Amino acid sequence: MFCKKVKTTSTQLGYLFMLNLALVATHSYGQDKVLTVETSHHAIALNVNAKKDLSIIYLGERLAYPDEYMHVEGAYRQPEDYTGLYNAAYTPSGSRNLLEPAITVIHADGNTSLDLQYVNHDVENVQEGVSLLKVFLEDPAYPFEVTLFYKSYYKEDVVEQWTEIKHRENGDVQLLKYASANLYLKAGSFYLRQYHGDWAKEMQPEEAKLTHGIKTLDSKLGTRANLFQPSMFMVSLDKPATEDEGEVIFGALEWSGNFRTDLELDPKDNLRILSGINNDASSYTLPAGKIFTTPAFLYTFSDKGKGQASRNLHNWARNYKLTDGKGSRLTLLNNWESTYFDFNEQKLKELLKDTKKLGVDLFLLDDGWFGNKYPRNGDNAGLGDWAENQAKLPHGIDSLVSEATEDGVKFGIWIEPEMVNPKSELYEMHPDWVIKQPKREEYYFRNQLVLDLSNPEVQGFVYGIVDGLFRKNPGLAYIKWDCNAVIYNAYSAHLQHQSHLYIDYIRGLYKVLARIRAKYPNVPMMLCSGGGGRVDYGALQYFTEFWPSDNTDPMERIFMQWEYSYFFPAISSSNHVTDWGKQPLKFRIDVAMMGKLGFDIVIPKLSQEDLGFCQDAVATYNNIKQVIWQGDQYRLSDPGKHSVASMLYMANDKKNGILFNYLVNNRYDQGSMLPVRLTGLDPGMKYRITELNLYPGTPSSIDADGVYWGDFLMKVGFNPQVNVSRSSVVLKISKAD
Repeated sequence: MFCKKVKTTSTQLGYLFMLNLALVATHSYGQDKVLTVETSHHAIALNVNAKKDLSIIYLGERLAYPDEYMHVEGAYRQPEDYTGLYNAAYTPSGSRNLLEPAITVIHADGNTSLDLQYVNHDVENVQEGVSLLKVFLEDPAYPFEVTLFYKSYYKEDVVEQWTEIKHRENGDVQLLKYASANLYLKAGSFYLRQYHGDWAKEMQPEEAKLTHGIKTLDSKLGTRANLFQPSMFMVSLDKPATEDEGEVIFGALEWSGNFRTDLELDPKDNLRILSGINNDASSYTLPAGKIFTTPAFLYTFSDKGKGQASRNLHNWARNYKLTDGKGSRLTLLNNWESTYFDFNEQKLKELLKDTKKLGVDLFLLDDGWFGNKYPRNGDNAGLGDWAENQAKLPHGIDSLVSEATEDGVKFGIWIEPEMVNPKSELYEMHPDWVIKQPKREEYYFRNQLVLDLSNPEVQGFVYGIVDGLFRKNPGLAYIKWDCNAVIYNAYSAHLQHQSHLYIDYIRGLYKVLARIRAKYPNVPMMLCSGGGGRVDYGALQYFTEFWPSDNTDPMERIFMQWEYSYFFPAISSSNHVTDWGKQPLKFRIDVAMMGKLGFDIVIPKLSQEDLGFCQDAVATYNNIKQVIWQGDQYRLSDPGKHSVASMLYMANDKKNGILFNYLVNNRYDQGSMLPVRLTGLDPGMKYRITELNLYPGTPSSIDADGVYWGDFLMKVGFNPQVNVSRSSVVLKISKAD
């Protein structure tokens, strides 16, 4: 049995709650006990009944009087629950449960049933505004224990849930399913907004009413899990939530490998959400005394629409999860679209001078700088051989770092350390380090295979790649970490239990990243996985930014960045200006400014006017980037519904904002016919609106002398005057003197 005791008394909890320190309270009602996890606007209430069943009796907008959570169930007149487990906080299988389980096991004696009863709970005040509730459950017939964790962030309205599973049985237990979270929602109907995609088509939204049966969102790709199906989703209650209205829950799993989320309408028409690691081909053997810890599932609930839910996640990510989320970012020039694999020292030194000329902070050397026996002159050779190519770089990376320093810019480099080409020295020396079935023909994704990060030797090798680069080149200032392949023919020469591979691979990756971050805590790193193939907070806790898509057509990026922005703050999104698309240079730069700006263009091919505009745009961006990175984000005009897309970033003090506007419909006579209603302003403050980022010689049609009350701008709005000749308009909103 568990022997832990509750650390904080009810009296202490009430006092600490008033101080914004504790977020969890306990109330007893006869034989029942209610545990409430409250944030500033929402709550989840757990009930322990006389039979010690732990159930969810409420999830939604926070009640003003906590003692009334006990009355919630009595307000419903729904069909009978034959099992008593429909709303279980963590649903076991094999006993009386008839629905999708959160956990399925085979005990050491072969028994497949499981019952989980409440033992006790523990509350920890992690820091001001952050609390951790641990609820201990145990099977009355077996020494099998599950601990449920609820980590709540008061101001940000975010909760993370995960579980720990352990046992003291005489032998191994097989874990067949092991969800991180099990939620229960009540409403008249439910609407799911999910995402799908492929390379260059990331974050394509779909929304539909959930019907009976089980809707499953999942991935079985092993590495870049989000290639086809991102783990992020939204569920609206009663009707599809709009930007500013409706009840909606955002959910996402903090895991970079195979995931599975089940959404099931139960026989009472309530919604069960179970999310965790995908158990497909991944049964896990758990020895006695060992602990299996699931990744965290995060969610936020909003009763004021999708916009508020997104701002909750942005604040949480910047404050607690994203590496250096409250810090700064480097603007950069990347060589990829200038040179691809065809470069040498002289070409790169010229690009370094272009970096300084452009006015950005850093030059990024992309793929193709390594490999000697098998030179990396294409994507079919060299991966795994991380020594500078002597033909291209006879003086090594260090000479380029030194040259960059002399030119007054920083130097960064691309790596893909999890991968190997069969045409490489690494593959020849260590075929046992490669994930591949010994009795199957090798099958390649982008001419490469995946290294076995479940193997500690391989973990050490991958860490050594990064550590070696920094030890040899102390001035190195940036890493772009790519991951282009998925796992085919899954097999590890290292593992005894092959069904552990998908899980232990990601755990091995996280061990490497944690080790890198421990030694190099301040180095900016981009998470790039064949575009947006690995974008989740399990990985982003080690990175400063991510690459949304290899598709940099600015028109496509407007739509992609719009959807990504629901879950990830602007400071984390790497947006580059490239030659993709048919839009003018100004349009491309304006779109890239809605995040972390970068360039991937050939500077010498720019006209003097274009170069001057780029230089001015970088200077403008440097003046406004803090508002974009740290301000509140408001989506004002949806590109999926209107001819004009409008996005506003507003400083927390409401004195300054940046409004981006784009024409996304090129049919005849389209544009901003109606004013755009702003949000997030102070209604009692006067504002002046001026246009930024004008191309040289282009006058603005915006009256810079106009002054407007915030009340007017939010109720009537402002017309950015977007049309075919002004297809991209950036406006600065400033408190009027």
